[in-house]
Amino acid sequence: MDALTKLVADINGVLWGVYGLIPILVGAGIYFTLRLNFVQLRRFGRAVKYTFSGITLNGEKAGSEGMSSFQSLATAIAAQVGTGNLAGAATAIAMGGPGAIFWMWIAAFFGMATIFVEAVLAQVYKSTDDQGNVIGGPAYYISKGLGNKPLAAFFAVSIIIALGFIGNMVQANSIAGAFDTAFGVPPLAVGAVVAGFVAFIFIGGMSRIASCTEKLVPLMALLYLGGGFVVVLTNLDQLLPAFKMIFVGAFDPAAATGGVVGAGIKEAMRYGVARGLFSNEAGMGSTPHAHAVAKVKHPAQQGFVAIMGVFVDTFIVLNMTAFVIFMTGALDGQTTGIALTQKAFTLGLGEHGNSFVAICLFFFATSTIISWCFFGEQNVKYLFGSKAVRTYRVLVIHFLVLGALLQVNLVWELADLFNGLMVLPNIVALVALFKMVSAALKEYDVDVLGKMK
Repeated sequence: MDALTKLVADINGVLWGVYGLIPILVGAGIYFTLRLNFVQLRRFGRAVKYTFSGITLNGEKAGSEGMSSFQSLATAIAAQVGTGNLAGAATAIAMGGPGAIFWMWIAAFFGMATIFVEAVLAQVYKSTDDQGNVIGGPAYYISKGLGNKPLAAFFAVSIIIALGFIGNMVQANSIAGAFDTAFGVPPLAVGAVVAGFVAFIFIGGMSRIASCTEKLVPLMALLYLGGGFVVVLTNLDQLLPAFKMIFVGAFDPAAATGGVVGAGIKEAMRYGVARGLFSNEAGMGSTPHAHAVAKVKHPAQQGFVAIMGVFVDTFIVLNMTAFVIFMTGALDGQTTGIALTQKAFTLGLGEHGNSFVAICLFFFATSTIISWCFFGEQNVKYLFGSKAVRTYRVLVIHFLVLGALLQVNLVWELADLFNGLMVLPNIVALVALFKMVSAALKEYDVDVLGKMK
């Protein structure tokens, strides 16, 4: 087992390294940014308008024709805002220093263009399943757009394993660990509660998923940001020093922390970009499943909305974790992961900080599980049809309970591996089908903006 774990870890070191997916994903983001004339800046106002004009905690019921644009965004954000915003950000800071946050910002900025491309293609090539329900995602734009069914099948298998099974085990394990530390609750009990809640939502289909995410995402974000703002406001004198740590640390990590974190520029860049991409999921091929089922008048409209998903994930939620860590002085060069985040909030909120993080992690990770289950289901339908969905759901529930009980390093490494494998066919499709996105944006400018003038 140890030998296999080391082998997978070595593969991940290359796959997610500075010569692997990092330059591929960031390079794709730069390419799309330039080709679309900085769409994430030029159309940010429209992204805000489309997003916030549709916010509701009790929107229209989703059905066979899909869900509302905001419900789709909420489902996407539920996947994006997860343990990566609490544990991933802390790990990047601990391993790469404060400068890792700067490189997270860079990755997110270009990722906003990538996710625009993903969402537009998901809309253009969405289809219906064998029961007449709208469906879509990379497997569909790879098979219909590229005409490459083997590559689409490879993606579908990778994401079912990466998110539906292994990824959800990791999420359940994170929840169980946090509740065990904060409240002493047995992992089996936590796993059973999570599995039961997810089963209730999951079995209700798209309608119940949309209804859950549109309520859960805004509420959990407000809860976490509210707690974070309390810490920031009580340590306001440390705000400018925190910014200084980030910008100095991006190019001189040792100077930013006085040598507390022994990282160089390479480590700051590697951990910042890798953890940032893992958090916002731009280019990974996961969130297009949510954006594909949005009921919008034009594909570009959902592309603008998708931009806000990355913005909320990185520039709002993940930043809150980072600033709480910096402003409370929690960074010590030894504590990492969720323990570092818990330490920071305990310093900021007192004895309740540990419990606060555990509760937030429960909501963040559970919402991610719901979305990931949904994404995996779309690919089960693509490969095997709707009849296989019931079996998939049963397997997912069992994997959740198992994940809460086991903390096997191999599981974590396999999650990273299959996450990486699903990126490759998706990026190929995004670049190859880019002309469709460019045409859709031009069509939007003529048909929609032209009529508004």
